[in-house]
Amino acid sequence: MNTTTDQLTIGIDLGARRHHVCVLSASGEILAEEVLPNTRGCLEQFSARHPGAKFIMETGTHSPWVSRLFAQLGHPVLVANARKLRAISQSHTKNDAEDARMLARLGRADPALLSPIQHRSEQGQRALVRLKVRAALVRSRVNLINSVRFLLKSLGVFVSASIKAMAFTRKVRAQLTPADAALVEPLLAAIDALNARVKQLDAELEAFGLERYPATARLRQVPGVGPLTALAFVLTLEDPQRFRDTRDVGAYLGLVPRRDQSGNTDKQLPITKAGNVQLRCLLVNCAHYILGPFGPPSRLREAGERIAARGGKSAKKRAVIATARKLAVTLLALWKSGADYEARPSLPRAA
Repeated sequence: MNTTTDQLTIGIDLGARRHHVCVLSASGEILAEEVLPNTRGCLEQFSARHPGAKFIMETGTHSPWVSRLFAQLGHPVLVANARKLRAISQSHTKNDAEDARMLARLGRADPALLSPIQHRSEQGQRALVRLKVRAALVRSRVNLINSVRFLLKSLGVFVSASIKAMAFTRKVRAQLTPADAALVEPLLAAIDALNARVKQLDAELEAFGLERYPATARLRQVPGVGPLTALAFVLTLEDPQRFRDTRDVGAYLGLVPRRDQSGNTDKQLPITKAGNVQLRCLLVNCAHYILGPFGPPSRLREAGERIAARGGKSAKKRAVIATARKLAVTLLALWKSGADYEARPSLPRAA
């Protein structure tokens, strides 16, 4: 089929091995439904049969490269926010073919219903993969360290939880008898290898950020913000001008409370946890440092301490999240303005 008269709308439900597609005419008639293998060649052939058609898909593992491919082939592309498409996720007749039909109909009727998002560039995604590789290595190291602690505990040997990852193997070897050390030595050797690789990646990522993304140096002026957080922030947002109001970045990163208000009821709910998980965790870690014993005086610290001082249930947790949100706003403001950071701690209050 090769239809070029009116623009077609094509819903495509992306899968790991195959994609289900539904082709709608300008009048809403289903012209074709197919199943395509998940290969670039098949997608390019399908594109050639429907020049200029508008493609609708959901966010997912394959949506970044598939959306870029169709855009490069000259198609308008809308990527729906899967978290907000309840018409699909909560359907009682959910299946891949039905999902493709629903995507096509929603995209044809009103694209705003899709809450469309825009994927980052391929260059930005490749850079983020480097950060995710490091995160995967750190998770593996944590799992191995926990395994060592658990196995030694079963032998009556207690390993302090306060030992830092980089010093873990050295201190554990010094604590153990030769017989006990021999039992867990394969795990300790694996931890040593991971420590060396993580240390190497840290140096590479810091140099990469300073060379390719100079804005990271400005963001690192904020106490507690290191090279990884600064690089993740720049790569995740890509363009600081995408937010007209810097305070919107808090919602973008899932650091604002969910809302469920009706009549006189307005529930206090946890944060939405939308957006990039890795960056949100990094910002929360920075907030812990800012509010911790080694955090220097600053407006960020004062704001967090005021929230914590209110008391009540989970006051400390709320203070950490609020500080992380304010930190994100501060970083974006620095990036947009190009100004240097000034902690500007308040003057001591008079007695």
